[in-house]
Amino acid sequence: MHPAETIKRPEDARAATNGWQLRLSERRLLLLFGDALACLLATLVALGAWSLTAPEPFDLTFISERAHWFIIMPALWLAIARLNDFNNLRLATRRAAMFARLMFISAQVVIVYVFLFFLIVPSGFDLPRLFTLYYAAAAFSLVGMWRVSRTFLIGWTQQPRRALIIGSGGAAATLARTIAEEAANEYEMLGYVQSAEEVDQGIEGFRLLGTGSALPQLIKQYGVSELILAYSGALPADVFQGVMACYETGVAITPMPLLYEQITGRVPIEHVGQIDWQVVLPLEGDTLNFRLYLFFKRMMDISLALFGLACFALILPPLALIMRLDSKGAIFYRQERLGRGGKPFKIIKLRSMVQDAEKLTGPKWASQNDPRITRVGRILRKTRLDEVPQLWNVLRGEMSIVGPRPERGVFVDQLTQRIPFYRTRLLVAPGLTGWAQICYKYGNTEEDALIKLQYDLYYIRHQSIALDVLIMIRTLGKMITFSGT
Repeated sequence: MHPAETIKRPEDARAATNGWQLRLSERRLLLLFGDALACLLATLVALGAWSLTAPEPFDLTFISERAHWFIIMPALWLAIARLNDFNNLRLATRRAAMFARLMFISAQVVIVYVFLFFLIVPSGFDLPRLFTLYYAAAAFSLVGMWRVSRTFLIGWTQQPRRALIIGSGGAAATLARTIAEEAANEYEMLGYVQSAEEVDQGIEGFRLLGTGSALPQLIKQYGVSELILAYSGALPADVFQGVMACYETGVAITPMPLLYEQITGRVPIEHVGQIDWQVVLPLEGDTLNFRLYLFFKRMMDISLALFGLACFALILPPLALIMRLDSKGAIFYRQERLGRGGKPFKIIKLRSMVQDAEKLTGPKWASQNDPRITRVGRILRKTRLDEVPQLWNVLRGEMSIVGPRPERGVFVDQLTQRIPFYRTRLLVAPGLTGWAQICYKYGNTEEDALIKLQYDLYYIRHQSIALDVLIMIRTLGKMITFSGT
C-alpha cells in the first residue's frame, strides 16, 4: 500500500499515470491472453521436436495436417491452469510460487494426455506419448518466460490503479486491509474522502484528503482513475455531488462489496446495507439463459448421481463391514436439513460418529478433532465418502451436486439472527460440495459460518456450468489427497 503522503505534487501524479491503469478483470484477461499465445507456440515447438524423429519433413503440410492440436493442447493446458487458479494476480507476483504451480500444471497435463492417449490409440491416434513431454517442457518454459518478462514486454500495463476510498467506516477499513493483503500490486490507494458532516473515523496508514465537494479537484491532482464507495447506506449530499461530477469525467465508480468480491471470491455481507442488498442476489435473474443453466445442471445432476450410486454400490458391502467392525450402530445416518426455500428434508450419510452422538448434548457443531468421530469415520470424512449417499437426495431433487451445504434448521435459526442475509443460502438447492468447501478450511464457529456464507453468496451470484465443473474437479482433488473435513 502506498500512503497518500508519498504524492505531494500534481506533476508527480501526471508522471505516475503515463501507463494504463487496467482493471482487475483486464489484468487477468491479459495474463490469459499471454498464456494462450505461449501455449500455441509451445504446440508448434513440440511438433517441431517430434518431427525430428518422424518420417515426414517439418513443413506447412506437416503442420496443417495436425492443426487441430493447436486447439486441443492449449485448451487442455488453459483448462487445467484454470482449475489450479493460475490467473490469480497475487500468485502472478510471487515468482517461486508461480513456477511451483506451473510445474504442477505441466505434470497434470502430461497425466491427462497420457490417460487420453491410451483411450484413443485404437481409433488412430496420430501423436506419440513423447509429444506431451515436449509440449509440457515447452509450455513450462514459454509460459514462465511470459510471466517473468511481462513487466518488460508490456510494462505500461503494470501501472497500479490509483484509487480513493469514499468513506472511513468499517467497510473502508476492511477494503483497505483486503487490498493490502490480496491486491497490493494492483492498486495504489491514495487516501480517503468523506462528507464534511461526518466525524473522521480514520483508516490506518491513510490520511483524509478532503470532503466530497473537493473530489473533482482531487482526481485531477492525484491522477485518480477509480473511486471506491465504502458506504453501506445513502451517500451524504456533498459526497454524492462530488462522485457524480467525477463520474462525468470518466472516473470509474466501484461499490466496495463488488471490488471485495472480485479480489477475494467472497461477498462481504457484513458491509452490505439495506439500500444495496441486491448485491447478494444472483447476477442473472429469471432469464432464459438462467433457466437453460438450471435445466442442464439438473440433467448433469441426474447423470452423475446415477453413475455415482452405481459405483458406490460396488464398494458399500466391504465398507459397511469395516464400519460395523469399528463401531456399533447403523451404517447410514439420516438427519433433517433445510433445502431450497427452507423446505426440510432428510439427508442421508454414512455414519461417521458413534451411535446417538447428540443424545446427551443436543444439536452441536462437529469440531476438527471431535471425539465423537469414529476411526473409520475420520477416513470417511477425509475422503468425503460419508457424503456419497446424498446422491440419492440429488436424484430425488432435494439437493444438487454443487451448491451451499445444507444446514440444520436449528443452526439456520441461530445464524439468521446474528449474520445478515444468512437465509439467502436457501435461494438455491443445497449441494454435496460447494465454493465454500473448496475455498475455506473446516470451521465450526460463527465467524467460520460468516466466511463460508460469503463464499456461498459468491457462488449464488455467479452460478454457471463452468463454475460447477470447476468446483466438482477441485472437490475430486480434495478427495484424492485426503484433504476433506
